[in-house]
Amino acid sequence: MKRSLTFKETVAITSMLFGMFFGAGNLIFPAKLGIDAGSSIWSAFFGVFVTAVGIPMLAVVALGLSRSEGVVELSGRVSKNYSLFFCTLLYLTIGPLFAIPRCASTAFTVGAVKLLPAGHEGLFLALFSLVFFAATLYFSLKPGGIMTWIGKWLNPVFLLFLAVLVIAALLRPITGVSSVTPAAGYETAGGAFFRGFLEGYNTLDALAGLAFGIVVIDVVRSHGIQQPEDIASNTAKAGIFSCLFMGLIYLFITLICAQSAPICEGAANGGEVLGLIADHFFHAAGSVLLTAIVTFACLKTAIGLVTSCSKAFVDMFPKGPGYNLWAFIFSVVSFGIANFGLSSIVAWCVPVLMFLYPLAITLVLLALFGKAYGNRRGVYVWTTAFTLVAAVFDMIGAVSGMVPGSALLGTLTAFAGKVLPLYSLGLGWVCPAVLGFIVGLIVSRWD
Repeated sequence: MKRSLTFKETVAITSMLFGMFFGAGNLIFPAKLGIDAGSSIWSAFFGVFVTAVGIPMLAVVALGLSRSEGVVELSGRVSKNYSLFFCTLLYLTIGPLFAIPRCASTAFTVGAVKLLPAGHEGLFLALFSLVFFAATLYFSLKPGGIMTWIGKWLNPVFLLFLAVLVIAALLRPITGVSSVTPAAGYETAGGAFFRGFLEGYNTLDALAGLAFGIVVIDVVRSHGIQQPEDIASNTAKAGIFSCLFMGLIYLFITLICAQSAPICEGAANGGEVLGLIADHFFHAAGSVLLTAIVTFACLKTAIGLVTSCSKAFVDMFPKGPGYNLWAFIFSVVSFGIANFGLSSIVAWCVPVLMFLYPLAITLVLLALFGKAYGNRRGVYVWTTAFTLVAAVFDMIGAVSGMVPGSALLGTLTAFAGKVLPLYSLGLGWVCPAVLGFIVGLIVSRWD
């Protein structure tokens, strides 16, 4: 009986997983981080590495080591109802409500729009996203070929285009990183770390790590690995390799953008930063190169997300639609939301992430260290309950920043700031999570 993947199979699955992870957010958020962090780049990078590389890597490893079939089963250790609530919200967030439409709108806004005539941008976005999601649906309806589509074709092409831009910028740096003044909030090492930590939320990768586990497990099985412990070890190996490679790409992007700060003044987002760098080094061809980079990055991620979400909804709602219908529904809904534009999608995603990320992080850590406390259900329940309450206040804090002048939101935010340590840093959930874990350890001893 086969117990381990060959080197070639491991590389192919690692490439597939990296391809599903690395999408639009993984390009634009590290790029903006490099410009903002300036001389504090290393502290900021370490912060984003924790949430955009470390947690996703641990998420895939946790699914493997826990021998769970996916995040539905893993979160079910809290309760069945909680699993349905958490997983539905998670998959909708990394699926048709935010992440999938963000792929199309980012590819258009950052790349394609520069190659089109001025005016009628709404019409052009609709046409672009229609073609984008038609391609996404075509590949998603053949989930058995996902490793070929992403791992062997789309991902290498994307990396080739990205390497051209990165190498050009590294060979001819515009300035030294030490000479770039950090933006507000990044002046100190601690401030830069926490800003980078929260910026990593925007990549959605910790959530995606939980969601993609089911796809990796299916692919590992398709290569003849059947024993649970062997599936676990091979899944974990692919997760570690893919996330470390992703971290290396983050480092290059952050570094070249920090070195290019003088030509990127006034850039509103990471997409504009990359556009200015591409134009500087490749002139007219820069827009074509950037369009190719972003479109391939977004397309492969959209395929992975539609595939993962459709598989998950089939498992969560066995009496509902089949895989093909879910894939069609998610593609159509994503097409509609993509046409609201990138700025709206990114803005409304933030409060949801402030709620979901704490729950995802604690679930991953509980699964990783489950053997230490016997995977007692009470520990899962109490830790999650305390984290959930605090995460609601973190979400309220994010919403209050988007709706200034609300007396109720202001009162709730002020209350949370007084009772939750680290709330001002966006980490009000940390201390309650630790407290819930301790309570769970004590109470569950008598269960």
